Amino acid sequence: MNVADAVATRRSVRAFADTPVPFETIQRVLDQARWAPSGCNFQPWEATVLTGAPLKALQERLLTSPFDNPPEYDFSAPGKVEKYQARLRAVGAAMYGAMGIGREDKAARADFTRDNCLSFGAPVLLLCHFPKLMKEPQWSDVGMWLQTIMLLLRGEGLDSCPQEYMGLYGRTIKAHLGLSDDTLLFCGLAIGWRDPNAPINDFARDRVSLAEQVTFLGFE
Repeated sequence: MNVADAVATRRSVRAFADTPVPFETIQRVLDQARWAPSGCNFQPWEATVLTGAPLKALQERLLTSPFDNPPEYDFSAPGKVEKYQARLRAVGAAMYGAMGIGREDKAARADFTRDNCLSFGAPVLLLCHFPKLMKEPQWSDVGMWLQTIMLLLRGEGLDSCPQEYMGLYGRTIKAHLGLSDDTLLFCGLAIGWRDPNAPINDFARDRVSLAEQVTFLGFE
């Protein structure tokens, strides 16, 4: 698969097959991803990767744990601005519509949200963390590292779902993994093969036009 195809076919998969992912494949992808861009060569990213019994143990703990209060960071702040809130509403409507879950069906919506704790059935979960001393430029580097991993996974025929949701359980996860409180639990990355028959993996997504986001200067 070439890079353009990997970009075009990557999406957040929310229903995975239960097929195991070979350790050698995960190791190869993460070894290749070490060459992601890194300002000052700080390489701030760190991760713990779980499958099998360790993953199940973490999931059982999350299912019985409350969210952090307060959370260590806020990923929802852009929702206070109408144009970003509109984008959130649009993708939410498409996602729940694909599953036939109406706005009034609060129980079904809550159950689906809770599926985040199970990483939607993915057989592998990467938990991304890094020292709290890292600032905005290093957070950007971590994002580039995660995107590199997601594209390399597509090259292997695998899929993923980045899960900021895991950040809501940051302190619980850190305690479970034995990580220092000087560490920030940033997100999860669910990894596996998508269920091709699940409607949640095939709803149409929208992106704003290039003209709305990019200005070109000096080109003929």
